[in-house]
Amino acid sequence: MDVLGYLRLVRRHWWIVLITVMVALGTAALVTVRTPPRYQATVTFFVTTPSQGVTDAFQGSLFLQQRVKSYADLLTSDRLAQSVVADAPLGLTADQVRGRITTAAKPETVLLSVTFTDTDQTRALKTTEALAAKFTELVRKVETPADGQASPIKIEVVSGPRVTSSPVSPRPARNLILGGLLGLLAGAGLAVLRGLADVRMRDAVALQRVTGSPLLGEIPFESGAKAAPLIVGEAATSARAEAVRKLRTNLRFVDVHEPARVIAVTSALQGEGKTTLACNTAIALAEAGWRVLLIDADLRRPKAADYLGLDGGVGLTDVLVGDVQVGDVVQRWGEKSLLVLPSGAAPPNPSELLGSKAMADLLVALRESADIVIIDTAPLLAVTDGVVVAVQADGALLVTQQGRTSRSQVAAAARSLSSVSVRLLGCVLNMAKVGKSDAYQYETYKVVVPPAPTAVPADRAEATRRGAQAPVGNRTQELTRLSR
Repeated sequence: MDVLGYLRLVRRHWWIVLITVMVALGTAALVTVRTPPRYQATVTFFVTTPSQGVTDAFQGSLFLQQRVKSYADLLTSDRLAQSVVADAPLGLTADQVRGRITTAAKPETVLLSVTFTDTDQTRALKTTEALAAKFTELVRKVETPADGQASPIKIEVVSGPRVTSSPVSPRPARNLILGGLLGLLAGAGLAVLRGLADVRMRDAVALQRVTGSPLLGEIPFESGAKAAPLIVGEAATSARAEAVRKLRTNLRFVDVHEPARVIAVTSALQGEGKTTLACNTAIALAEAGWRVLLIDADLRRPKAADYLGLDGGVGLTDVLVGDVQVGDVVQRWGEKSLLVLPSGAAPPNPSELLGSKAMADLLVALRESADIVIIDTAPLLAVTDGVVVAVQADGALLVTQQGRTSRSQVAAAARSLSSVSVRLLGCVLNMAKVGKSDAYQYETYKVVVPPAPTAVPADRAEATRRGAQAPVGNRTQELTRLSR
């Protein structure tokens, strides 16, 4: 995966980054509030030795630079700490004094700095003053020769002691900035890990790669689609309706040398919107002037008749068992050239019924009665009904809901079709999240339908929405007329 891929994962899981940054900032703020303020007092010593001439001065400088390193260790010795504590009651032990002392010998110089850190500003200054006095006294004692001659080393205070006017820690701004940066890095890492561990189908590119078929459509998610699933009325000018029309165009040109006239619409799992897509595709094809026949072959959980507002009590199963003729149960929907064959009564053996010779003969007959036959089938991974129907069609259309179906499930559905040599026409990513720029482009360019001059009666509007059902006695004539 390239850098852009990782950035997309971070953007997709932005809420993880936000939560992590907020937690890090909260932790940094809590640590800052609960940390007692600390002050630092500093004093700087200059180490020198009497010298005569340039040569002696040079040798003495080298000698003192080596000596300064030893004095840095002497500042944190037990002897000095005990003398400081014994001289003035500071409320600290010798170990506490040693632990709060830091020394710094500047390279190539004879300057030596000592810093004492404490939560009490006054005590930090007094302790540093005691350290300065006791240290010079200790060096003089240590460096004085046994014969009583003068010490060859002289230490003078050249800076301080002085204490900081404001606490050196905690630093709220620094802590919050560091906490935010650490939270941002941790959140980005968690977002990438979450994205890599997410096996659900998230984009069209992954869907094409898993199925090995072209992407024929990307249907955007709309919150109102559940209440109004069909692309009629106000929904006819929505972005979802336009996406279905693009799918209609792609279906017609997916293979110009061998066009598919009988198309099985299926999915890997139930609830991915295959029935809604089958109905809307049939409506879109009928709007373009094609003679379309929609067959509800999902005999276990039929929904097409409910979506279209038709009576599904008698239909495909009754035709297959020979109780009725197909022309007696086919219903016309709306004012378009769209016929619907409902599922009919639920049979005890759906797979055997759909794979029977009667089903094969029926499809051969219906192929001659319509330009395009759309068959809504059962999910592939749940039962074998979908594969049985797809084998008898010219090709299958695999519908996958974004963010719900895993890549392994989609791959298994594609394998179930290829294992029986079903022609996979393409795939459709349903309920996809569309970028704001794409949605804006459509909204600014969509067709605005002017309002009707007069109100449509309620009974007529209901008939148009649900679809006018032809009388039972005229259904055979309607199917015969469309087949001419």
